[in-house]
Amino acid sequence: MKTSLLALGLSCIVACILAAQEKVDSPTDARIRSEEMEHSQIMHTLHMFTDRYGPRVTGTPNHEAAAKWAVEEMTRWGFKNGHLEPWDFGHPGWLNETADGHIVSPVKQNLKFEVLAWTPSTNGLTTASAVELSSPPQGPLPAAADSAAGGRAGRGGRGPQRLGPTKEEMDQWVAANQDKFSGKMAMVGKAAVVPVNFDPPAKRRPDDQVKAEYEGGGRGRGGFGGGRGAPDPNRLTTAQVEERIDGMLVAGGAVMRINDAARGEGIIVAQQNRTYEPAKAVATVILRNDDYGRIERLLADAEDVKLQFNIVNHVYPEGKTSYNAVAEIPGTDKADEIVMLGGHLDSWHGATGATDNAIGSAVMMEAARLIQTLGLKPRRTIRVALWSGEEEGLLGSIAYVKEHFGQAEDPKPEWFKLDCYFNVDTGTGRIRGAGIFGPPEAAAVLRPVLAQYTDWGVYGVGTSNSRTIGGTDSTSFNNAGLPGVGFQQDPIEYNSMTHHTNLDTYERIIPDDVQKAAAIAAAAVWHAANRDQMIPRFGKEAMPPPVAAR
Repeated sequence: MKTSLLALGLSCIVACILAAQEKVDSPTDARIRSEEMEHSQIMHTLHMFTDRYGPRVTGTPNHEAAAKWAVEEMTRWGFKNGHLEPWDFGHPGWLNETADGHIVSPVKQNLKFEVLAWTPSTNGLTTASAVELSSPPQGPLPAAADSAAGGRAGRGGRGPQRLGPTKEEMDQWVAANQDKFSGKMAMVGKAAVVPVNFDPPAKRRPDDQVKAEYEGGGRGRGGFGGGRGAPDPNRLTTAQVEERIDGMLVAGGAVMRINDAARGEGIIVAQQNRTYEPAKAVATVILRNDDYGRIERLLADAEDVKLQFNIVNHVYPEGKTSYNAVAEIPGTDKADEIVMLGGHLDSWHGATGATDNAIGSAVMMEAARLIQTLGLKPRRTIRVALWSGEEEGLLGSIAYVKEHFGQAEDPKPEWFKLDCYFNVDTGTGRIRGAGIFGPPEAAAVLRPVLAQYTDWGVYGVGTSNSRTIGGTDSTSFNNAGLPGVGFQQDPIEYNSMTHHTNLDTYERIIPDDVQKAAAIAAAAVWHAANRDQMIPRFGKEAMPPPVAAR
């Protein structure tokens, strides 16, 4: 223990010395501030990504068009080597074209819903009776979870993650329900009870709370992995449960599947059928909790509730190849070394994907634009990368890192040339700090430049030694043993309202926040691109052990 404390103390001393020696280009950072706050282009970029090209589901023409526009726009700004870099998504693209649904008996009312991605269309205008199946087994709560949260959905419908049912429990559920839905629209499970929330989440984090986090060695989102532990081999995963239900509905002749959104305030999250094969599912929608509950109550009165849907989805076989959008500002005397920045451009389809993550992509494009527009000449090459496939598991950035850099244990030549990668992916909130994968000396490099922005609420830089992939694209770099930087932001409405939901639109963006975020990111990138040495990273002996990507 004494040895560990001594080593920690020495590391802190070294980090403090490095911070004191760090030269910050304050005059240039002041110019960056001024340019952004007076001549920002960020909301126009956001408008194009959302209003013109959204939603941007991986593998669809919408995403490819958005990526092409980004490359063309950066080229117009004067960037070089703009191109789309292909990678193998392995699944066809999918996009919903039209969808409408109604209760037609015993009352008439339009329904609010979103279509589940990678599910089939209805067979034209389809009318059928609704039937409600019992709720599928979920398995127990983890031992550490608060059991009091068990039976009711929270504000976001996100209780503790259950461990999943056993195969025997799932077999029993299938046997009890498989004869109930032939020729009908199957509502899977009981409606969630979403309590009224009397304590809405804070949108701005108090300054003293943020300061305390970084004083205690806090880590910004993206500076570390958020992966879960290994699944229990005796229990089915969520994907396996869903596949069993879909297989049962297809085999039993269901007309379509209806899931409860299980969220309050009209919020709907609709992601994907994880097989990515429409033939393995029936037409599927996520229905607003209010509508789902209304139908459930009518069925409880022994009413024959008839529903009518017309859903047209389109599958794009060519979407098996997806693209990351890349462009550069060439360096000067250290041009072979690279500072990267970016975010994921793909989105889900329930809205236009503004906070997740058109704005992150727009912030990073804007950060690089500021450097280019001011005529600054970085020593290292600055490379912008806008990823696809993030929503399906960080697939685009994982493919890029594998192709260009390899791993610490089997590095490619470029592994030694990447200085660091900066990432934004938490919505519209102002930047409050950052986390970097690396030793304390790495944070000491970035701390002085971010310290110039305390007037904008930025309070620190923390470090991480996790190589787990999870949460956002900077962890793909961390997984390879490379310095990934994740900016930590105020939550605003991200987790409570916009993340993956039908409300994730242009209107949810706060211009002042994202303009300042772009200026802060530009200053950090400019600082890294012009130092005499690259940002410190873990050496061979100190490198954390590798973690397999799932």
